[in-house]
Amino acid sequence: MHLTSDQVKHVAKLANLPLTEAEEATYGEQLSKILDYIDQLNRADTSEVEATYNVSGQVNVMAGDEIVESLSQKEATKNGVNVKDGFFVTKGVFEE
Repeated sequence: MHLTSDQVKHVAKLANLPLTEAEEATYGEQLSKILDYIDQLNRADTSEVEATYNVSGQVNVMAGDEIVESLSQKEATKNGVNVKDGFFVTKGVFEE
């Protein structure tokens, strides 16, 4: 499946990725190859293959509860673009 330039631009816009024309061509080719491979996988006959839900056979394996050090609030927010009073500031999602 060959993606058009408009389709590559649309995917880039959805991913919020500004692309140069050279990158559009490169990514268009790469995405087309990925979609061709997915199409090839979809054509594979798996009607005789039993479904596998758990390959290890282990059931309900849980890690023990351990108290470990974690990031402080200051460390966790230090790379944030917009931080106020130790919290990330984002656009509001609720209208009043």
